[in-house]
Amino acid sequence: MGVAKGRTEVEVGADGVAVITIINPPVNSLSVDVLFSLKDSYEQALNRDDVKAIVITGAGGKFSGGFDITAFGGIQGGQRDQPKAGYVSIDIITDTLEGARKPSVAAIDGLALGGGLEVAMACHGRISTSTAQLGLPELQLGIIPGFGGTQRLPRLVGLTKSLEMILMSKPIKGEEAHAFGLVDAIVSPEELVRTARCWALDIVEFRRPWIRSLYRTDKLEPLGEAREILKFARAQTQKRAPNLQHPLVCLDVIEEGIVSGPRAGLWKEAKAFQTLLFSDTCKSLVHVFFAQRATSKVPGVTDLGLVPRKITKVAILGGGLMGSGIATALILSNYPVILKEVNEKFLKSGIDRVKANLQSRVNKGKMSQEKCERTLSLLTGVLDYQLFKDVDMVIEAVIENVSLKQQIFADLEKFCSPHCILATNTSTIDLNLIGEKTMSQDRIVGAHFFSPAHIMPLLEIVRTRKTSPQVIADLLDVGKKIRKTPIVVGNCTGFAVNRMFFPYTQSALFLVDRGVDVYKIDRACTKFGMPMGPFRLADLVGFGVAVATGMQYLENFPERVYKSMLMSIMLEDKRSGEATRKGFYKYEKRKASPDPEIKKYIEKSRSMAGITPDLELMKLADKDIVEMVFLPVVNEACRVLDEGIAVKASDLDIASIMGMGFPPYRGGIMFWADSLGANYIHSRLDAWSNLYGELFKPCTYLAERASKGLSLSAQVNQAKARM
Repeated sequence: MGVAKGRTEVEVGADGVAVITIINPPVNSLSVDVLFSLKDSYEQALNRDDVKAIVITGAGGKFSGGFDITAFGGIQGGQRDQPKAGYVSIDIITDTLEGARKPSVAAIDGLALGGGLEVAMACHGRISTSTAQLGLPELQLGIIPGFGGTQRLPRLVGLTKSLEMILMSKPIKGEEAHAFGLVDAIVSPEELVRTARCWALDIVEFRRPWIRSLYRTDKLEPLGEAREILKFARAQTQKRAPNLQHPLVCLDVIEEGIVSGPRAGLWKEAKAFQTLLFSDTCKSLVHVFFAQRATSKVPGVTDLGLVPRKITKVAILGGGLMGSGIATALILSNYPVILKEVNEKFLKSGIDRVKANLQSRVNKGKMSQEKCERTLSLLTGVLDYQLFKDVDMVIEAVIENVSLKQQIFADLEKFCSPHCILATNTSTIDLNLIGEKTMSQDRIVGAHFFSPAHIMPLLEIVRTRKTSPQVIADLLDVGKKIRKTPIVVGNCTGFAVNRMFFPYTQSALFLVDRGVDVYKIDRACTKFGMPMGPFRLADLVGFGVAVATGMQYLENFPERVYKSMLMSIMLEDKRSGEATRKGFYKYEKRKASPDPEIKKYIEKSRSMAGITPDLELMKLADKDIVEMVFLPVVNEACRVLDEGIAVKASDLDIASIMGMGFPPYRGGIMFWADSLGANYIHSRLDAWSNLYGELFKPCTYLAERASKGLSLSAQVNQAKARM
């Protein structure tokens, strides 16, 4: 059997309205088949004498999720026989739909995103349900709206609102869309198609105006004002995303339509869309889109036909920063949570932290006070294990102390039911060690959240050789329900994210010891697209944690750890980062500024190590600093893959973006590395390791890939999976 193609169907009622339904599950995306079928259905309706008007809707309660993104890979890979955006935008959407001699109304439920909304905007009326989502999120994929969205949205909602929706990829609900004039009426899902039919007939009978969105001007600001708005938007965009071109191209296209007329705008949009489709940014962001959806495909787990068990109640041990953050994430997704602490004082602090997390959502307008109270009622604080007998999962989030964790897991085995999942949020301790004193090693698993746990989107699920596939399947399901992107990794020091990125700070410390300015390194990394450089990050994490984790790596990978005394020296002088308001930076009201005082600590660190500044390194350009900091990260990521700690390279791309803030428009750490090429990376690391030692020594995996001319991400059967 071939793959079912997307299509549209036409049904003509006795009232003379042809209802065209888009059918392409799950979200009725606009594949090439759907677009051509839509054109055919339209022409059929236009040619029939018994059809007075047209209604477009989507099957299964969804209008359309937009242009079929699965076609992108083919187009970018060189299958250029796909229809050009200009043909779709002008021939199908503008001339056939909007220019038709019979009026049409879009009946919108569920989703009208991207191309879906662009089709709806070309209709002569729009009826929506209150909960439908309408938006143009194309910029998230490195492109711009390509089916007329840059021209029609400003004409329907005004320039200011359209820029917010397009530049921020921010969808709005039906109610708000109605308030801004994007839709003409709000009705219940049951009344939707009937109302749209009546509306379309009203246009035929001249009871309602027949409006072509493309030629409306009443919502557009006067030219001078429009230019000011666009100028301000350009400045904001450059400030927010200095490395990205496509948002600026989008603004140019919108301006063209306002200055030279909508038809000129459509042609400029079509050309820009076609060019951007082949840009590196678009390729990277499309890769990230698919990679994110692929993290939940895990060989040996998700291919076994396992059904996730229902997790109805969760217990958390420890109400500190991590425990309270995890509790917040769970109750926000309607999981009842039991929070256990060792005494009343700690328990009150833990519950107060959760309250503060929720209150901050209320203050930002993301939650009503009533919903906040309701959510908080899902949390129960306890001081003993009495209520643990009927929980389905426990997450331990106490301090990093092996014997304490061993004792806790021995207790949990006694107090919890035999099916209860026993998870730990440790970020450094070997899971086999934690479960050593239990008989339940098949249900012990790592659930490693990133701080703050209720905000950061990544969840590392860590399995040992003994963890059962069922437990992993259960945790993948919980991860999805609490809106995290889960990646399944093997058990080793630092797991995937922290292990990959431990050289990030190491290389930076190496450069500082040799005379490179701390702030120059941080600036080079933020210019590259990181949210913060290695030294600002060390301040945020705190030197205590940084030194302790450094010791873990020194113990496990002694040959490639750079032994810098700098942070220890600063710690001795009560400088431990942002918490003490002094680290590599000084802090006033959370604002970081360079601190000239750090020079004396750097000089002391240098003299203790017997190192003199290296004039060659001190002259390094930003590009070389970035490579010296990130290529050792790539090298470590290769080891993580080679040892089978990660299932696939694209999982490490997502881990680097969501766990460390690696710029998504570069596609993730491995995708970016492949854009440089294994050979180039190997030769640079090899040259540095000859000059500066083991910190830069290329691993076998990298050397093999370089010699065979293979990409670093190419899948090879991993015989030695550490899972």
